[in-house]
Amino acid sequence: MRTAAAPHVTQDLAGFRAVQRLAYDCAEAVAAQLTPGVTERDAARLQREWLRRRGVRDWFHLPFAWFGDRTAFTGFRVPTQFFPTGRRLEPGMPFVLDLAPVHRGFTADVGYSGCLGPDPLHARMLDDLLAHRDLVLREIRERRPLRAIYEDVDRLMAHQGYANRHRAYPFGVIAHKVGRVPDRRRSARLFGFGTQSLKGLASDLLHGHREGWSPLWSPYRFSDHPPTPGLWAVEPHLGFRGTGVKFEELLVVTDSRDPEESAFWLDDDLPHVRRGQGRQEGTGR
Repeated sequence: MRTAAAPHVTQDLAGFRAVQRLAYDCAEAVAAQLTPGVTERDAARLQREWLRRRGVRDWFHLPFAWFGDRTAFTGFRVPTQFFPTGRRLEPGMPFVLDLAPVHRGFTADVGYSGCLGPDPLHARMLDDLLAHRDLVLREIRERRPLRAIYEDVDRLMAHQGYANRHRAYPFGVIAHKVGRVPDRRRSARLFGFGTQSLKGLASDLLHGHREGWSPLWSPYRFSDHPPTPGLWAVEPHLGFRGTGVKFEELLVVTDSRDPEESAFWLDDDLPHVRRGQGRQEGTGR
């Protein structure tokens, strides 16, 4: 495991990496079970059941599933539209799974994009999505303000021909901070979000407000500050007409002056990264 200059950030990385891999293992396992006729609610339930069998009892948020044009948040206006519906999966239809388990006090929040059958547009969008992973890491290491990085992501999406769909999330966030929470066998939930995680986020919001930073990375003025140390769940989300693709994974930010140690993705052995590496090796790109 790599080291860095901020022990308060790095001492628990193995625990965060383990729960992130658990979440992605869940997403891959459930994606492999999806067949025509499965509903978004079915897919969300499959994610919950898979993780509960492996000891997960708490959540940053319960699993989401979006099918078809809902992967691009088409027509989304209010928060309740994010919750799983009775939309049924059809051949050729894109899907997104989004899950945020807490295990042994460590939090992950991941996003997984797939398609029920081959689709050249979907494949191209997944390829283009990885350029945003590179851009975010590079500019975080340059200590650019979070708001400015958000704007650069917007510009890259526009250049690629896509719409920014993470702007549809509450506060338009592209990322939010996560951290340790008390390890309890069961936790209360509020509107699908774990209360322990909400308390941690509320504490960060209060603390950050006093010091001039925010745990929510948005296009608004409260994100006009350099990156703050911690773990950020980053989720760039591309949209093109009725198709949306995203990833979500943990980015580690430290106070090290070494550029490579000042920020790094927690894990490069994730499905979207492996897919991109395989495509490059296969095409020579």
